[in-house]
Amino acid sequence: MTIQEYNQSVDLYADRLFRFVAKSVKDTHFAEDIVQDSYEKLWKNLAQVNGEKVKAYLFTTAYHTMIDRLRKEKRMSPTDLLPVGEEGPSNQYSDVGERLREAVDRLPEVQRIVLTLRDYEGYSYQEIGELTNLNESQVKVYIYRARVYLKNYIGKMDVLV
Repeated sequence: MTIQEYNQSVDLYADRLFRFVAKSVKDTHFAEDIVQDSYEKLWKNLAQVNGEKVKAYLFTTAYHTMIDRLRKEKRMSPTDLLPVGEEGPSNQYSDVGERLREAVDRLPEVQRIVLTLRDYEGYSYQEIGELTNLNESQVKVYIYRARVYLKNYIGKMDVLV
């Protein structure tokens, strides 16, 4: 990989990488650190990284760095899951977007990450599998479970309106 390709990768992927990490950790300073660390690792391994695979390298590196840091700082906490079929909180919201963000925040980390990559960033199942080191069927299962949880959390749409 050349320096020009590195600079181009910063222009092309830095914002997406930041959004991906920030959506997962909900701390902009932490997300900025992860993105910076990812690009630093890319810089150190410039000779070994193929210019065509730089996007996958960056997202994989950011994902693993984020997981390592979260584990190290013991920032992971168990999520209170709602039993299937139970509606969300009793107070009703008029804003579906707010309800959805709240529900996504409550997802387990792996489900939140794969759902974010699929629905917000538009990656294919195969690409998500490469980024997270999961096989394609695991990615599909996590996304399905996340969507079922979101559906149950949000409740019926006529209740919201």
